[in-house]
Amino acid sequence: MSSFPDDVRFSVLDRSRTREGEDAPQALRETVRLAREVEALGYHRFWVSEHHGVPGVAGSAPTVLAAAVAAATSAVRVGTGGVMLPNHRPLVVAEQFGVLESLFPGRIDMGVGRSVGFTDGVRRALGRDKDEADRFGEQLSELLGWFTGGQTAHPGVHARPVEGLRVPPFVLATGEGATIAAAAGLPLVVGDLRGRDRLLAAVDAYRAGFRPSRWAAEPYVVVAGTVAVAATEEEARRLLVPEAWAMAYSRTRGAFPPLDAPERIEAREMTEKQRGFYETGLRGHVHGTEEQVAEALERAVEQTGAQEVLVTTSTYDREALSASYRRLARAVGLRPRALPERPADRTLPEASADRTLPASPADRAFPGAPADRALPEAPTRRTRPEQTPDNG
Repeated sequence: MSSFPDDVRFSVLDRSRTREGEDAPQALRETVRLAREVEALGYHRFWVSEHHGVPGVAGSAPTVLAAAVAAATSAVRVGTGGVMLPNHRPLVVAEQFGVLESLFPGRIDMGVGRSVGFTDGVRRALGRDKDEADRFGEQLSELLGWFTGGQTAHPGVHARPVEGLRVPPFVLATGEGATIAAAAGLPLVVGDLRGRDRLLAAVDAYRAGFRPSRWAAEPYVVVAGTVAVAATEEEARRLLVPEAWAMAYSRTRGAFPPLDAPERIEAREMTEKQRGFYETGLRGHVHGTEEQVAEALERAVEQTGAQEVLVTTSTYDREALSASYRRLARAVGLRPRALPERPADRTLPEASADRTLPASPADRAFPGAPADRALPEAPTRRTRPEQTPDNG
C-alpha cells in the first residue's frame, strides 16, 4: 500500500468549466458547491482561476468567486490559481485580497501568474499586450510591497485595508516564472504532471535560486495536474475525454468550447490533426483506480520533493468528478472534516471529526502579523483506509 509523508497536502483548483447545455451562472454555482464537497473531504485548499472571453470557462473574476467560495465554506483555505497579474494594476489586486483577508481572516491565499489574455482581442479589451508578461517580476514586487508598506513605485500611497495584512502569496509558473518566484522567496505552483522532465527542471531551478524572504523561509513546491480516479482504469480514462477534446478543438478551431459527453466525443469524426491533439491530451495524466493513483502520486511526490499536490481535473459528468475527488481523498488518506450544517449541505458526504494538518511554511504569518492569522497546529497523522494542480 502506498503512503505519503505526513506533511504532504492535497488541494483542488476548479476552473468553472461550462458543459454543453449549461450556462455560465450554473457553472459558477457548481464551483461553490464543489468547494463545499472538497472542504468536507479534508482537502487543504480550494482555488479558482482567471480566464477572459473563453466560451468554455465561466470564471473570469477569481477574487469575486473566491469571496463566494469563502462565504460558503468555513475551514478550507480559499484562493486563486491564479490572478494573472499582467492583466491588472498591482494596487487593485492588493486591495481585492486585502478585502478578502479582512472578511475571511486566516483563510485566503493569493496565487498569481504571468499569463496575459487568451487572444489579441481579449488583450486589447483588457488594455494589455503580450509584453506585459515581461514585467511580471516588477509587478510582483509592487504587489507584495502594498502588503508590507515597502512599495516604492508610488511614494506616499498606501493600500487600504491591505497594509500589514498577511495573505500567503504563491507564484504559478514554469521557466522564467519559477526563477522569479525563487528570487522573491515565494512558494511555487508548477505543472503539469505530464511533462515530468520540464517540471523537474523548473523545480530544480527554483530550489537552487531560492532566497529566504519574509513570506517563506524555505522553498515550498506545489505540483499541479489532472488526476482522475474511478472504479477501473478505463472508467478513469473516460473522465479525461471531455477536456482532451476541448483542447484538441481549441488547437484547431481557435476557441475553447464547453465540455461535452464522452460518448458524443467518441462518436465524432475528427480530422487527422484533431485526432493527434486529442490522443496527446489523453496521455500522461494520473488516472486509474485508487491504488494505481496513490502509487503514481507517491512517485510524483518522491521525484519532485513537492510539499503539496494541486488537483486540476475537469470532466463533463459532475457526479463522476465528485466521485473522483472522494476516491482520491480515500486513496491519499485525507481525514473528513466535521462542518456546521447548512440547508444546502445535506447532500455532502458524512464527515467525522476534523483532523487538519499542521500549518505549512507557505501558510505561516510573516513577522509582525497578528497571531490569530496563523493556522492551528494539529499533530495528528493521517491514516490510510484498509481499502483503497496559465502560467509562465
